[in-house]
Amino acid sequence: MSKNALIAGCAGLGAAVALLVSRPAQDATAAGTIRAAGKGAKMIEKVVKSDDEWRKILTPIQYQVLREKGTERAFTGAYWNSHEKGVYVCAACGLELFGSDTKFDSGTGWPSFSAPLASNVVEEHADNDHGMTRVEVVCARCGGHLGHLFPDGPRPTGQRYCMNSASLKLVKETKK
Repeated sequence: MSKNALIAGCAGLGAAVALLVSRPAQDATAAGTIRAAGKGAKMIEKVVKSDDEWRKILTPIQYQVLREKGTERAFTGAYWNSHEKGVYVCAACGLELFGSDTKFDSGTGWPSFSAPLASNVVEEHADNDHGMTRVEVVCARCGGHLGHLFPDGPRPTGQRYCMNSASLKLVKETKK
């Protein structure tokens, strides 16, 4: 067998394996849910809704931010200056995203966090819109736009997850 024939055979086998592996995900997508996992983390079941369904459950500003990748004006959101204890969840699907213990005052006018609760609750994507390069942060369950990630946060992570208040809901810590 020639070297080229061997390479072609391996490529064909790889394509067949990729097709077999992707088939369950296609079936699940057709059913309305798919699974996603962050770097070795537990699987998160995705929420898939139509634009009309999202419009019915979100406020206009939540829809603009979460579904259309909008940004609320600085110093106007509910959580930019909040110091209450609790867990910040996705306003669209309720996935727990950030703990108040990682929230800090960045001076930007948006709620900022040094790290998510777990590596698999957010996804990061390159964002080259508006003539700049940034890292977009989205909810791993529903794909809702949360904000952006910048490398100018406090130690130990050095990260600033600059989020929109409209994309979050604070579940306040209950006193015992």
